[in-house]
Amino acid sequence: MHAINIISGITIMGVLIGSAALIIVLSVFNGFEKVILSLYSNFSPELKIEPRRGKTFDPNTVYFNSLHKDARIFSYTEVLQEKALIKYNGKTFIADMVGVSDEFLRNKKLDSIINEGSFTLISNGRPYAVIGETIQSELSININDALSSLEIYSPRRNAPESANPLDEFEIRSIYPSGVFAIQQDFDNIMVVPIEFARQMLEQPTQISAIQLNYKPGTDIPAIQQAIIDKIGKDFTVEDRVQQNSELYKTLNYERWAIFMILTFVLIIAAFNIIGSLTMLVIDKRKDIAVLTSLGANKQTIQRIFFFEGMMIAIFGCIVGVLLGTVICILQQRYGFIKMDGQVTVISAYPVAMKATDFILVFFTVGIISVIAAGISARLSIKGLVDIKQDL
Repeated sequence: MHAINIISGITIMGVLIGSAALIIVLSVFNGFEKVILSLYSNFSPELKIEPRRGKTFDPNTVYFNSLHKDARIFSYTEVLQEKALIKYNGKTFIADMVGVSDEFLRNKKLDSIINEGSFTLISNGRPYAVIGETIQSELSININDALSSLEIYSPRRNAPESANPLDEFEIRSIYPSGVFAIQQDFDNIMVVPIEFARQMLEQPTQISAIQLNYKPGTDIPAIQQAIIDKIGKDFTVEDRVQQNSELYKTLNYERWAIFMILTFVLIIAAFNIIGSLTMLVIDKRKDIAVLTSLGANKQTIQRIFFFEGMMIAIFGCIVGVLLGTVICILQQRYGFIKMDGQVTVISAYPVAMKATDFILVFFTVGIISVIAAGISARLSIKGLVDIKQDL
């Protein structure tokens, strides 16, 4: 009896720890996903309009002018983007130069992605650049050095023939005002005023994209579909998920990979039920024979051991989920598990609990428990005739 109790206790602990681990890890992963997507949303617009053909287009049309006047729009940003060579103290780096119109700065969340300085593009009539962390790291840029500016090189559209290669480039200087950090895909960007980008790229009217952000409560999918119906043949209209489709796919793949790994661990723990109930069947051979003599059929015997196995699994699952929930709540409130000191965006592991995760864990444990308890129940009636003859 002591051996059976110990095995049952180990089984419960295995299911308990597995269930708690699933809740905790999935919640932490949700927290990371929420932080990453919030950082992306701080920089990515709710809708982005780009031409299907070519790099640029003329926004001075009747439709775009009427779209700009839409009362639901919070910010309408014209964007002119192209690669450019940045030179700083003898070092060079090829970056994405993104020129933005004034309404880009209406986004008050931009300050949350700034590591150094501020998100200033124009001050006292003078243009400034906000650079990504990758650019600063590659060029060792000191934004507080008032004597060293960034030299920007961009090929001229109609460069005259000249013996001097530099004559084929438009060269301008600009000082950095801040450094932002989001993710590697964004950190090689240099944001400048669109007027500066127009001069560099010799594009007085053309733009690369229009970025739209709307007031809270606006039905973004409906607006997206309405814009597509109007200009969908010539332009692409993407929401945040479509703009960062690879990121969303990667996050989903990682989430399911983690879930499958932990589920395999839980399967191993749950199938200890078979060993526990097998020991119980051996110990209760006489009781099984007595029950059958009193009229209990095979289905009744199977049902007894099936519910025994389910009780072990469900009890372990419930306690494990409660334990995982308590740990997640404590982490949310106090952040007692800290991250590496080099991470500046967050100091402690983020946690975000979702009801779907709890349903998923209960469903997973339920399926595994039914299979394990079913196998154990079938073993309980195996050799039932021999048990009666022995008695």
